[in-house]
Amino acid sequence: MNIFFDESVILLDLEADTAEEVLTVMANHLVDKGLVKDSFVHAMIEREAQFATGLPTEGISVAIPHTDIEHVNQKTISVAVLKEPVDFGVMGEAEAKTPVKLVFMLAMDQAHSQLSILQRLMQVFQDKETLHYLTHEKNKTQIKNVLAEKLKIALKGGE
Repeated sequence: MNIFFDESVILLDLEADTAEEVLTVMANHLVDKGLVKDSFVHAMIEREAQFATGLPTEGISVAIPHTDIEHVNQKTISVAVLKEPVDFGVMGEAEAKTPVKLVFMLAMDQAHSQLSILQRLMQVFQDKETLHYLTHEKNKTQIKNVLAEKLKIALKGGE
């Protein structure tokens, strides 16, 4: 799967007070890099408001915000490790919140690639050791390599 994924889209110790603030910082970072269109930021926040993506996994809650393919220039995954957990709405439960520490922002240019990467992410989310590692590792290259292996991302070339 040919996805743009390197140290530049991994954000460590991101400080934010709200889910919207997390999404805004992450999405604007992708806009600045030219990976997504300007419309991506608003679309991401709107979609999260309608369809929450927080997952209360065992030990460390995660969120997988994503939006429609027309806002994307280049397939990418941005990862943020939050300095302090931020409440996100729980996927499929309108009123519930979960304190998220890890955010995987997906920018996919085809619907089927979104499904494929979501399935792989779900396997990562079930692995407590990997989640713990990701939230404590300070070396972006190490984080990149672990995720690339777990998500089967080709870091050079592509399919």
